[in-house]
Amino acid sequence: MGATKKSTPKAAAQPAGADIDRVDRAILRVLQRDASISNVALAAKVNLSPPACLRRVERLKEMGLIRGIVALLEPKALNAGMLVMIGVVLDRSTPDSFDAFEQAAQKVSGCMECHVVTGEFDYVMLIRTRDSDTFNRLHAEQLLYLPGVRQIRTFVVLKEILSTTSFPI
Repeated sequence: MGATKKSTPKAAAQPAGADIDRVDRAILRVLQRDASISNVALAAKVNLSPPACLRRVERLKEMGLIRGIVALLEPKALNAGMLVMIGVVLDRSTPDSFDAFEQAAQKVSGCMECHVVTGEFDYVMLIRTRDSDTFNRLHAEQLLYLPGVRQIRTFVVLKEILSTTSFPI
């Protein structure tokens, strides 16, 4: 299971949240908790007619505020209960080396996220895998062969204190 490149909003020209009102925010709060809610139930929760609610949801999608509708899966039930954070330092800071690494990182099995960061590392990756044996194989077969990497530091997560897809609106 490989990672995919983050999609960009269709209407990225205007600042996010610039043209949303309290009703839009209420819609986003409800959908953030339960994206499977029917349009009729959503409309009732935000005091709109179903057609007006649907138009607002479609507009929020067009604005790029709703990037997608997904199901949140239980990692342990899918043999991906081990979370590993990886700090990566590249041997060169050139556009070509960054591009080569980023292309390869998207193909690493179980890679859920990969971010350019400031500080000690150039990138931080979040990888989900079954267990330490599976991660050890992944490390030996994929991570050690990522292009342009000078150093990899791994941090096995012992306990997830907070993991959420929701943020305050």
